[in-house]
Amino acid sequence: MNNVIFSINGPVVTVRNSKDFSMLEMVYVGNKRLIGEVIGVNDQATTIQVYESTTGLCPGEPVEPTGAPMSATLGPGILSNIFDGIERPLKKIAEESGAFIPEGSNIPSLDFNREYDVTVTVRPGDHLKGGDIYATCPETALILHKCMLSPFLEGDVVAVKPDGKYKVNDTVVTIQKENGETTELTLCQKWPIRRARPFQTRKPIDMPLITGQRVIDTLFPIAKGGTAAIPGGFGTGKTMTQHQLAKWCDADIIVYIGCGERGNEMTQVLEEFSQLIDPKSQKALTDRTTLIANTSNMPVAAREASIYTGITLAEYYRDMGYHVAIMADSTSRWAEALREISGRLEEMPAEEGFPAYLPSRLSEFYERAGYTVNLNGSEGSVTIIGAVSPQGSDFSEPVTQNTKRFVRCFWALDKSLAYARHYPAINWMTSYSEYLDDLSGYYERNVGKDFLSCRQKISNLLNQEAQLMEIVKLIGSDVLPDDQKLIIEIANVIRVGFLQQNAFHQDDTFVTMEKQLKMMQIILYLYEQAQKYIAKRVPISQIMETGLFDKLIKMKYDVPNQNLALFDDYYKAVDEALARLNQA
Repeated sequence: MNNVIFSINGPVVTVRNSKDFSMLEMVYVGNKRLIGEVIGVNDQATTIQVYESTTGLCPGEPVEPTGAPMSATLGPGILSNIFDGIERPLKKIAEESGAFIPEGSNIPSLDFNREYDVTVTVRPGDHLKGGDIYATCPETALILHKCMLSPFLEGDVVAVKPDGKYKVNDTVVTIQKENGETTELTLCQKWPIRRARPFQTRKPIDMPLITGQRVIDTLFPIAKGGTAAIPGGFGTGKTMTQHQLAKWCDADIIVYIGCGERGNEMTQVLEEFSQLIDPKSQKALTDRTTLIANTSNMPVAAREASIYTGITLAEYYRDMGYHVAIMADSTSRWAEALREISGRLEEMPAEEGFPAYLPSRLSEFYERAGYTVNLNGSEGSVTIIGAVSPQGSDFSEPVTQNTKRFVRCFWALDKSLAYARHYPAINWMTSYSEYLDDLSGYYERNVGKDFLSCRQKISNLLNQEAQLMEIVKLIGSDVLPDDQKLIIEIANVIRVGFLQQNAFHQDDTFVTMEKQLKMMQIILYLYEQAQKYIAKRVPISQIMETGLFDKLIKMKYDVPNQNLALFDDYYKAVDEALARLNQA
């Protein structure tokens, strides 16, 4: 037999003198039939990266081609499941094999024995083209699964099964193609993970992904179908911020990719997610979540594949007309996997040892985000939020810098804020969002005409405070005039009372856009009124003694989302307290 292993270098295996393999083909490696993918072909050797541990593999063992690319199985049963980087179900593997994944485990991605209550939506004689929905079934209590024709197929329906209970692999519809061949349609399909799923058109991005986190929604918003990076050093709260977004953002479905993170951290994620209740529906959050766990002690090549597996699952649900948010934690570990494999292949390294194709791989991943009109006419979106873990919080390293080129939203986490227990620890001076102009129409129509002007004023006050603090550090605050002292005090209210948020407080963990606007308005009202009194020579110390600043810091806890009328009392309190200064 020609197709045998010639050499093994970690996850990289070569086969000599074979013409049986094609680029990006999935193969089975060795006697244990490990899953691998062809990543290089020339007239002398075929190079394969293996997605499982190659310990114990020997030269001379067989390598078997499959004739198909590395693909994900798409069908009901993805949600509320936990997969590894190549879409093997970890719960099922744990039941059969215990805590460790055995080499060559070939458990199917979806449960082929589970029955679903299927409604067939087509009739004989109907013409189906790629993307059309031919059956539906409730996948979880929250999500209706829509079985769609593969984009590669087209034909006329010649037979349908009656509505009822079916397994994933059961035929429910038969179609006849133009050449007379018939194809049986089941509840699932396969799709190559490195190939983006097609759609009709991209739509302009003009709707925000509402997260309920004030620093994001107000200062640095992300759009549905947009891209964001969360860079931050160790302990700055990247994973915690993504958890909060996964729980509260208004996406229909969450795909969480734990890519190369520590095993104990992923265990915490899995345990937390299984206990969380979806605040909007009061059902389990896992009913609209799928997790891809590829920890740092799993094979490094599978870490590289996990990102593509996750985005393929997201695109599949987008094609059904759902809004999907991907949390990739973290793309730095994925880039490190690229670097390790590149080193094994003896490729010429670029900056800091990363391969020269790192930027193109990052752009390939992030450009699969978008708000689209799908092949079946529905609208959906994929929003990508990728964490980046720069060593030593050095944002000038290649992964952070290259990610910055391809995302339009940058939430820079600050170590000093995190250590001061200011969460989310997003630094308002180094973060930015390029979506503000795109979303301005939405804010005017749905939140309030002065939302953007209030946001601009809040942002300006924070910038002025940063400049004044440079002076304060040099010569102290006593030399500042009262109007500049007021800026520092009001900026403190913005930082502590508005930007800092308590994930464990029922009224502060999620804040509606309307409440965010009201909070900005009352803070700016206090600032404008206090300015008038300072212009009348009232000392800042007397204005501070009114307790108004402390009162506004606590309003995030005192005003529930459902009772915004209470803000009227704050305007009265400001007017009355300042009026007493006049009398004094």
